[in-house]
Amino acid sequence: MDIHSLYRSPNGLAHHYSRFGVTERLLLTGHSHQAWPNVGFDGQQQAWRDAAEHLDEKWDLAFQRAASVRKGWRRVLDDPSGHIALAPNTHDVIVRFLSALPIRERPRIVTTDGEFHTIRRQLQRLEEEGLEVVRVPSHPVDPVADQLSRAVDGRTSAVLVSSVLFRNAHIVPDLDRVAESCRRHGALLLIDAYHSLNVVPFSLAETGLEDVYVVGGGYKYCQLGEGNCFLRIPAESRLRPAITGWFSEFTALADDDARPHAGAGAGTSGGSGVAYGQGPDRFAGSTYDPTSHYRASEVFDFFDRQGLTPVLLRQVSQHQVRLLADRFDALDADPGVITRDRSVPVEGLGGFLALRAPNADRVAGHLRDRGVRTDFRGDLLRLGPAPYLCDDQLVAAVDALADALEVMATA
Repeated sequence: MDIHSLYRSPNGLAHHYSRFGVTERLLLTGHSHQAWPNVGFDGQQQAWRDAAEHLDEKWDLAFQRAASVRKGWRRVLDDPSGHIALAPNTHDVIVRFLSALPIRERPRIVTTDGEFHTIRRQLQRLEEEGLEVVRVPSHPVDPVADQLSRAVDGRTSAVLVSSVLFRNAHIVPDLDRVAESCRRHGALLLIDAYHSLNVVPFSLAETGLEDVYVVGGGYKYCQLGEGNCFLRIPAESRLRPAITGWFSEFTALADDDARPHAGAGAGTSGGSGVAYGQGPDRFAGSTYDPTSHYRASEVFDFFDRQGLTPVLLRQVSQHQVRLLADRFDALDADPGVITRDRSVPVEGLGGFLALRAPNADRVAGHLRDRGVRTDFRGDLLRLGPAPYLCDDQLVAAVDALADALEVMATA
């Protein structure tokens, strides 16, 4: 893929997304819901055809699609031998992870105050039940890793932290320091990499984070749609989630290693404990809708054919976010109405530009009236480009923002 063809009009990829009408609409929703390439529709149709032809025997074909999705995640994570547990959403696997922690002996969880609601809400509820939760400030972002590292102690079972913050796209640097602190104290590290995947390269090999747990999904920058989330577990993991699905028994029945040993916990008969499957099957769920994996496997193959690697997509994203930032700065808008945080350079941002506006909801509404799709979180308006948008579309979107601000000023 010629990267410059993605900046010109028409964008060199846009025709692959014709079902989403990406040339007719200004979709700055790339940080939340990117358009799906047309091949995803083909995948969904194939899922129906396989069910119609094979009935319950479709699962052999569905599991092949699941294996293809795992392979796709390994490529994104630069983790060729990684163990990937699949799930419909990140909450499923995070709950299983939490249920495996030794919270009786280590009743302390360390996190930040900037985590996505999946982690935030669940930890708040567990805190009501007596779990000790320590939250370090997520702003400013530079000291976050050091603050997390200092908060880890011998009572800490795990640290949960994002690699890119979902509200403002700030990249959390130096997570390797957090990993080292966790190793010293015997705690586990789980990184929510959702806002990194396919927009900020997240190589486990290069960062030396092979022994950490990683959660993420394809709803955003990976264009996989719903139902395509995962938990990457270290090869040496022996966690036994208390919340466990019967799919884990597929391999447990044939895996002597997974069978319980003395002290593994009392079962329902014979004093034996519940057996777990191999590798990622320790975190397996149960029956699911395989349609999402048909769609995802087609999209992963499409990215591979087009040469849309994490490194190239980072280059495209940085070009687009910088263009949005420069055009916004040129508006010279009233900072009391809308402004952007310049304390973090564009190089320190993930896949979108966050603008602070007390009336961010109204601004987003005015943009929608002008054909520009965005979203907001509190007082932050989020502008998320995507690789199928050309530069002219980004310029037009900022021009629409200028028009919206003018209308609001005179209302």
